[in-house]
Amino acid sequence: MTDAADTSPPEEDKGGAVREFIEIIKTVAYALAIALVLRVLLFQPFTIPSGSMEPNLLEGDYIIVSKFSYGWSKHSIPFSPPLFNGRILGHAPKRGDIIVFKLPRDGRTDYIKRLIGMPGDKVQVRGGVVNINGKPLTQEVRPPALVDMGYGFTQQVQRFQETNPEGRKYITQDYGPDSRGDSTGVYTVPAGCYFFMGDNRDNSADSRFDPGTSPFKTGSGVCKWDYELDQYIGDEVGVGFVPAENLVGKAQIILLSWNRNAALFKPWTWVLDARPSRFFRVLK
Repeated sequence: MTDAADTSPPEEDKGGAVREFIEIIKTVAYALAIALVLRVLLFQPFTIPSGSMEPNLLEGDYIIVSKFSYGWSKHSIPFSPPLFNGRILGHAPKRGDIIVFKLPRDGRTDYIKRLIGMPGDKVQVRGGVVNINGKPLTQEVRPPALVDMGYGFTQQVQRFQETNPEGRKYITQDYGPDSRGDSTGVYTVPAGCYFFMGDNRDNSADSRFDPGTSPFKTGSGVCKWDYELDQYIGDEVGVGFVPAENLVGKAQIILLSWNRNAALFKPWTWVLDARPSRFFRVLK
């Protein structure tokens, strides 16, 4: 009588399977480490969640932000760990840049706006026209546009080509001359801080509005909001002045874009609701 055949895999096969599994784990770990380094040091993707930067950025645009443009701070790292203060290899941004920054009042929420005021500037909005150090920015009227407000509603908006003191030109959008934020006091931008506005001037919570806490301290000093001058407008909680440390990076390009009907779990919308005309569009 013969013994039953031994069907268990040889020891060398078991060892090979374990080694193969370990190699897979190592490959995944290396890939994640490389992706993290690239995300921290070079580029980071963001999806635009609102219409505050229309018409230049639309809800559903998928953009790439360069981290190295202004150097690195703790906000360059996921979850903003308090490893150091200030910026490493810092570079000053240029007026007119579209910048992603961390909201000063919580240090966590990502905002994207256009840089309007540099440290020491006096910024004021009069009748919808931005004034910097007492000089109004040039506005050239552009054809009006119909904007999708959602739920089947559209609204006609005014558009202008604005030229800043450095000669950079970009399109802004306005719902009318008497909207909130169209007339303000004078904001004096503190040293080490910046003043931001959305291109969709009547639909943007930005530096024109009360930041909700004053003063608020950061590693780069104090960006103090002057309540005695009662400069802020409305009752909406906005952004206030943004410390240099809070800058995350410069928005460089729209990589991909989908309208608001696209959904992750509806694969057909990836094609039907794509906006290919916006793919690979360089931002100004």
